[in-house]
Amino acid sequence: MKIEFAIIVKNKTRLETLIERFNTMAQAKFYIERSGGNFEDYEIEHDNFHQSLSIVQRQLSKVIKNKIVERSFLPSFLFNENQVVIVIGQDGLVANTAKYVNAVPIVAVNPDTERYDGFLLPFNPGNFIVAVEKVMTNNYSTRTAAFAEACLNDGQRLLAFNDLFIGAASHVSARYKITYNKNTEEQSSSGIIVSTQAGSTGWMSSVFNMTFGMHKFIEKDNSKRKMVKLKDDQLMFAVREPFRSQKTQADLNAGILTPQTRLILESYMPTNGVIFSDGVEKDFLQFNSGAIATIGTAKETAKLVIKD
Repeated sequence: MKIEFAIIVKNKTRLETLIERFNTMAQAKFYIERSGGNFEDYEIEHDNFHQSLSIVQRQLSKVIKNKIVERSFLPSFLFNENQVVIVIGQDGLVANTAKYVNAVPIVAVNPDTERYDGFLLPFNPGNFIVAVEKVMTNNYSTRTAAFAEACLNDGQRLLAFNDLFIGAASHVSARYKITYNKNTEEQSSSGIIVSTQAGSTGWMSSVFNMTFGMHKFIEKDNSKRKMVKLKDDQLMFAVREPFRSQKTQADLNAGILTPQTRLILESYMPTNGVIFSDGVEKDFLQFNSGAIATIGTAKETAKLVIKD
């Protein structure tokens, strides 16, 4: 299929969001500096991003037609197989984009390599165009990334590129029944995180960091700080702060999900039960009493262009 258009996906910078909130840059600067913050850092980040965006646009304009789509318009934008998607921003923007592009190849660009880790951003403004040209000639390499999915018993479905969160919308304990590997128990916790391989360097890594930090209070040997590596078609779940009581247990607190192994959750929350996707609060399913969620790998995959 011939590639005819490039779609640049971007998000607003922190400075742009501040200006929207306070109407002018001067008012935003006054607020940040009065709070003890460093407003100059917001300006540097903003300038670096737009310099990178300008380079990307100029390079693309030499080889293919292109247009910019803001992150907020992703759910309603129609992607097709005649396109290549250029994501420029942080790793989270790749996650948010991948769910909507329907296997269209994604070239992910790190606009500020000194600021962003870029686990999902293999390219920079100086070398990304080579990857785009390879996509246009159908001579490119990809990394296939699996999605996590939550399927409710009423037919609703939610995908996640990085992670799902199942729990309460507010800072109260989530109540539910959990079934994994034919074992079942009732739990009260701060919720459950389900991470994909792509998301394992994000939210899930913080769970491991907390565990490593607590480890020294449990055992003397704290030398092995190594996180398990997931395969493309595997997910990991972790129960946050499970509370053991006369009614609730805390033995099913982590595990690996494969295409053959699913996690079953039944909500015991009368209200405010939710399933979030990739940390986006607007991207959610209600998970209240009577709802049963089946969590596992989805049939869909994302095509992330990689360096040869």
